Amino acid sequence: MAHLLLLEVPGANDFNILEETVHLGHEVTFFTADLSAYLAHETLATSRLSLARDIVSLTSFDYDAFETAALAIHEKTPFDAILCLIDIRMIEAARLAARLGLKFLNCKTAKLVRDKYSVRERLAQHAIRQPRFALATTNAELKTAVETIAFPVLIKPSDGYGSQNILTFTSEAEFAALAAPFANYLPLKTDYGLGVHANDRLVVEEFIRGEVIGCETITVDGKHIFLGINDKVFFPPPCFGIKGSCFPSGRFDTEQIRDYVFQILDALNFNFGVAHTEIIITPEGPYLVEVNPRLIGAHIPRLLGFALERSIYADVINLHLGCDLSQLQGLEAHQVAVSRWITSSQNGILNAVVTPKTDDPRIMAVHVFKKPGDRVRPPFDNADRLGYVMVVGKTQFEAERLAEDFVNNTQVLLESAVAAVV
Repeated sequence: MAHLLLLEVPGANDFNILEETVHLGHEVTFFTADLSAYLAHETLATSRLSLARDIVSLTSFDYDAFETAALAIHEKTPFDAILCLIDIRMIEAARLAARLGLKFLNCKTAKLVRDKYSVRERLAQHAIRQPRFALATTNAELKTAVETIAFPVLIKPSDGYGSQNILTFTSEAEFAALAAPFANYLPLKTDYGLGVHANDRLVVEEFIRGEVIGCETITVDGKHIFLGINDKVFFPPPCFGIKGSCFPSGRFDTEQIRDYVFQILDALNFNFGVAHTEIIITPEGPYLVEVNPRLIGAHIPRLLGFALERSIYADVINLHLGCDLSQLQGLEAHQVAVSRWITSSQNGILNAVVTPKTDDPRIMAVHVFKKPGDRVRPPFDNADRLGYVMVVGKTQFEAERLAEDFVNNTQVLLESAVAAVV
């Protein structure tokens, strides 16, 4: 039995990694900077958090306070591994792992990949194909950067994640229509939660048109394992949320994409851990969107697990415990797994989400995490999604049709009205 430190969980509601750690027979000490964010999910607080050996709630997240509390526990019951699945705590997790001599992504790379502009600069030094880009830290720099990159352009926070505060402009006319508001666009000071606010470094990039995919990898001591391609489907504009995904996808040149991702990880000296790398596929080849130094979020590891018929969460835990993962090399999926998200088509206050009653064995998981009384709106970003269905099929077409039918027959009740599902 091992003792693991778990630093937060994604979305304050994704406890799959905690459940799997306990299922494997290990103990978990859970650290958080905002216990109230978890307690807001009442059923989760009672059933999931109770699985932890101990809960350490820091009144405000300060690294020194975090390290002091962790070392005090480590002296009595040593930690065997540190787990962190959220971007905004990756640097602190790497620092503590280095302090305790535990396996984790090296500190320099953890800091590098938390700044998208710095990643672009590093890849440019290695002549790796990517969009043209520029940095803006003031409103004047933002206007200049947009004019320099030329249209179409994309603007996003350099320290952002989860598709938050992303803007696109396809023409000068579109940008000119918002020229006056952009004179006061910064500071944004976006609240990422858990006491973290945006640093207001913006990356302005050439907007590349193509198909967006996610590439899931595990790196052990500098050697990368390619798990497969996660084929993403987006809601139509102006929404930026992801409608669902399919794993694995055979629609693309897997070998070319794998080699491109490995070049990126090598250039960043990504020596250990899980990475979720987003790519745009174009006729000219793949272009990097961003590298996320953690397991893919939004419960999607469950989707990978349904296709590969194994627990990806268990693989991540064993990775950090130093177990042999050579069996993952060349692993093939047994079936195709597809997810689709449940959303509201209009603004309002949620009364209920009514999902279809079915005993179809191909429907593997249904999860609704928004609760009555929550304010909802169409899926302008991923935070607006209400829940999901995950299904399996022999082909991508079969699985996608089954998932779409399930969502289309789901009712989202807003106050006294029923909103059609997007």
